[in-house]
Amino acid sequence: MNGLIHALQLDGQGGATQLDWEHAICADPATGVIWTHLDYTDPTAAQWINEGAGLSPLVAQALLDENTRPRGHEYPGGVLVALRGVNLNPGEDPEDMVAIRLWIEPGRIISTRKRPLLSIREISAALLRGKGPKNPGEVVVSLSKRLIARMSGVIEQIEEQTTELEELMLENTSLQARDQLSQLRRKIIALKRYLSPQREALEALQGMDTELLSAAHAMGLRESNERLIRYIEDLNESRERAAVLHEETLNRASDLMNQRMYVLSLVAAVFLPLGFLTGLLGINVGGIPGSENPQAFYIFIAILGATTGAMMGYFKHKRWL
Repeated sequence: MNGLIHALQLDGQGGATQLDWEHAICADPATGVIWTHLDYTDPTAAQWINEGAGLSPLVAQALLDENTRPRGHEYPGGVLVALRGVNLNPGEDPEDMVAIRLWIEPGRIISTRKRPLLSIREISAALLRGKGPKNPGEVVVSLSKRLIARMSGVIEQIEEQTTELEELMLENTSLQARDQLSQLRRKIIALKRYLSPQREALEALQGMDTELLSAAHAMGLRESNERLIRYIEDLNESRERAAVLHEETLNRASDLMNQRMYVLSLVAAVFLPLGFLTGLLGINVGGIPGSENPQAFYIFIAILGATTGAMMGYFKHKRWL
């Protein structure tokens, strides 16, 4: 194992020839751009990037960095690109985005990843069919378009979940609905964490004055960026709707608590005088009125009933009921 995922030599016409590791590391870029795609977690690949690829330490570190954020930066001799795509691998969460890093220079592309990315597979398959990008700039443009296109399904799913939660919250504010709302808000936050820097990275690539990225490439990147901005706006809208739902949930819970406290307060107000009277007449001392009268109990019950009725009438008069 050497960490090689694929090594392709582009023919400049949209096609490519597949190479093995030995031929990839010694191929002549003059005969066609060499694209080496590696799993940076493999020790052999990491060692080659650090020692055998002829890269500056900053570029090598960026290609091997596990927690990189999307960015585009021009270094002497080439351009470093770091992008992220939604995680569509089986059993994974889409918001746990997959990072891809590329170093492009005249005659060579080096890309690294940890987890598989479908967009890279599609580009390499298109190259082997003779219908892929022709140069490093087109590889970056094609990758950005595919990464952002795959976000559409996830964004639509978030919008549908938000709409379903809005309808559900109109009917009840169950614990299940509140849990779903919390999960939705966490998903939006996780996506926003990388989409905003990705927009900045695409804007930086558009503004670079380098032969690797021509005006045509800048137009393609601008198109991808416009689509990404629209997705970010959709996420912002979903986040605001989720925030409104959260506030509505808190308001309903507060209203419900107030209603229950109100009922308890009325019950306490009704039983307060009754408790006073029963406590007063229940003391075990002499001189209690009616202690010798066999009808005293019924008279006392009537007094309690009259007191309760009077209090209920007073509450109704004050519109507390």
